[in-house]
Amino acid sequence: MPAAALKPKPLSTQSTAKHPVLLDLPYAPVEKRALPPGRPREWYVTHNRRLKALRLAIALLDSGVYAPNQARNETIRSTAETIGVHPPSDTTCHMVRALIRYSR
Repeated sequence: MPAAALKPKPLSTQSTAKHPVLLDLPYAPVEKRALPPGRPREWYVTHNRRLKALRLAIALLDSGVYAPNQARNETIRSTAETIGVHPPSDTTCHMVRALIRYSR
């Protein structure tokens, strides 16, 4: 019998969705850079919305929310408060769920 067959299998990784995990907040804020001039206002609004959604999706994934159905608007907004960003709109919440869905 091979030696590998005698070794006990390690336990599968436990999901942290049932166990709350403290967020590891960034130690220093990311240095902000000026956005390129000359674009339409809608471009800047969309760009900032995407950045915010990405930050929120990362924070949710770090806290154990791995499925879009776990990320309700209230959960996303409470995470926004935790990481120190303004409460997101319904559109941004929808974007966060889409990012979580497509990260798989």
